[in-house]
Amino acid sequence: MKVEKISENIYEIQKTGDMNVPARIFASEKLMASIKKDDSLNQVVNVAKLPGIIGASIAMPDIHQGYGFSIGGVAAFDTETGVVSPGGVGFDINCGVRFLATDIPVEKFLEKRSTVLEEISRTIPKGVGRENKEKLEEGVLDEILIKGAFWAVENGYGEKSDLENTEEGGMIPGADPAVVSPRAKARGRPQLGTLGAGNHFLEIQKVSDILSIKEAKKMGIKKDTVGVMIHCGSRGLGHQVASDYIQKMGKVYGFPEYDPQLVYAPLSSQLGQEYMAAMGCAINFAFCNRQIIMHKIRGVLEKFFPENKTHLVYDVAHNIAKFENHIIDGKSKKICIHRKGATRAAQGEPVIIPGSMGTSSYILIGGEKSETLSWASTAHGAGRVMGRKEANKKLDLEKIKESLSKKDIEIISGSNKGIVEEAPDVYKDIEEVIKVSNDVGLATSVAKLRPLAVIKG
Repeated sequence: MKVEKISENIYEIQKTGDMNVPARIFASEKLMASIKKDDSLNQVVNVAKLPGIIGASIAMPDIHQGYGFSIGGVAAFDTETGVVSPGGVGFDINCGVRFLATDIPVEKFLEKRSTVLEEISRTIPKGVGRENKEKLEEGVLDEILIKGAFWAVENGYGEKSDLENTEEGGMIPGADPAVVSPRAKARGRPQLGTLGAGNHFLEIQKVSDILSIKEAKKMGIKKDTVGVMIHCGSRGLGHQVASDYIQKMGKVYGFPEYDPQLVYAPLSSQLGQEYMAAMGCAINFAFCNRQIIMHKIRGVLEKFFPENKTHLVYDVAHNIAKFENHIIDGKSKKICIHRKGATRAAQGEPVIIPGSMGTSSYILIGGEKSETLSWASTAHGAGRVMGRKEANKKLDLEKIKESLSKKDIEIISGSNKGIVEEAPDVYKDIEEVIKVSNDVGLATSVAKLRPLAVIKG
C-alpha cells in the first residue's frame, strides 16, 4: 500500500483495484507513525470499495483500528446508489459529547471539589450494565426514541435553549420504534440517565486558555471558570440495534469478502431504511440520555453554587449516519454521511474534542475548509495507540493515580481496570491532533480545557 503525502498534514492512497474512490488521511508525520502500527489504513481502503461512496474514504487525525470503519473514519454515500453500514456508525450509536459552561470561578469550585465530585457520582449511575432504579414503561420509551432530547425538556429535564445548542436539535427525524427489537428496548429501558464504562466519562474542567476571544464570547466561555464535559451514548439499546442489523444485513446481502465487518444494505432498500429508522431511535435515546445527565449535574451545581449560572455550549454526536446537504459539483445535494469516531465541523458550528483524563480537551469552531475537504468533519478525540488488553499488561495503576495526583486531578472510577484502560498513555497526543485540525482548516481552536475532576464507569 502506497501512502503519498500530497500536502502538509494530508496523505492519500490512490484509487486502485476495487476501490471506487481514493483514501484521504489527515495527519502529521508524528501521527502517521502511530497510525501505521495497526490495521486502520487497510480499513480506510476497504471503505473506499463500498458501493455509491462519493469523493474519498476519509480518516481523521485520531484514526485507529475499529469495527468495520476505522475509528476516525468518514464517508459520504449517494442516496440512490449508496449504502449504509453499521460498521460505519459503530455499536455505541450516537456516542457523543456535550460541554456545560458555568460562571463558577475555579478557586471557588476547588474549595468544594471532593464533595461536589462525590455528589455527582452518587447522582449519576455509571459503569457496565448500571441501571436506574426506575424502568421506563414501553410507551414512554417509544416516545423517547422518537423525540430524543425534546422529550427530556418537555418533561422538565432542561431548557429549550439546550435543544438549540444540540446537533439535530436533539431529535433526528425518521426514527421508528417499530423496527427496534424487543431485546434492544429491554436493554435500554433501565439505562436512561446513566453513564457507561470504557471511554465514557464526566469531567469537571477549568477553562485554562481562551484561543479565540471573539468565538469564546459568542459561546459564553470565560477563562478560569469551571465547565462540565459529558461523554456517553445510547448504552445497551444502541449496541443491540447494531448487533441486530449486522446479522440481518449479512443474511440478506452477505458479508463482503474484503471485510465482513463492512456488511451493508443499500440506502434505497427496505432493510437499509429500517436500519436508518432503528439507528435514529438509538441516536435520539443518546441525545435524551446526555440531556438528563446534564440536568442532574445542573441540580448538583445549583445546590453547591446557587448564585452561579450554567448554559449548554453544544452537544455533538461522534458515531452517526445521517442525511445532510453538501456541495457537489457546485450544487447542494442530499447525501448520507457516516461519521465513526468523528465530529461534525460545519463552518461556524461549535466542535468539542476531548483529550484523555490526564490531558487537555478543546472547544473549537468548524473551519472554512471542512466542507470541501472532509464533508464538514474533524477528529473526535485523541485516538488510541494502545488496546485495553495491552494497557492492562503494561501500565501500573498506582503510577497512573500518582501522575493524576501530581497534575491535581481527582478521580472517581467504578473500577481500577477502567482507570488503567483509559490512562493518558493509551492515547495519541491530543495537542498534535488539534494542531492538524487547525492547520488544515477543519476546525479552529476557541478554548483549551484542563481536567480538575474525573468520574468514570
